[in-house]
Amino acid sequence: MAEGLIPTKPYMVRAIHEWCVDNGLTPHLLVVVGPQTRVPMAYVKDGEIVLNLNYTATKDLHMDNEAIVFSARFGGVSQNLYVPMDAVKGIFARENGQGMFFEPTLQASIHEAPGAHVSEAVASENNNETPKKKKSTLTIVK
Repeated sequence: MAEGLIPTKPYMVRAIHEWCVDNGLTPHLLVVVGPQTRVPMAYVKDGEIVLNLNYTATKDLHMDNEAIVFSARFGGVSQNLYVPMDAVKGIFARENGQGMFFEPTLQASIHEAPGAHVSEAVASENNNETPKKKKSTLTIVK
């Protein structure tokens, strides 16, 4: 990536979110949980959590180039969530699975919880790469 350019990932996350909403689909965010991520830990499985980003399920949803911030109810209790953009592994429509998935960034993969899994699609793409050489790429899931 050229120096000084803003990464494309936050723009793609916002675009897929908008696409889901415009088509009446429910946007879901797949997140790798790390030390900077604030999510309800009781709902984390294998170091990851899936969050509903529909406007009806969130309050004060804000997505910028650094993070996704919102509050949501879990078990009837409102919680404030903070998801760094580096921790976003994918965004997709619940109804049909269409969306975009990202290679975990080096920073996010270092902070993965023990036992966190990498999806088979991402794992098969990266068989010959070492973690130090990984660059973020985008994969369209049809």
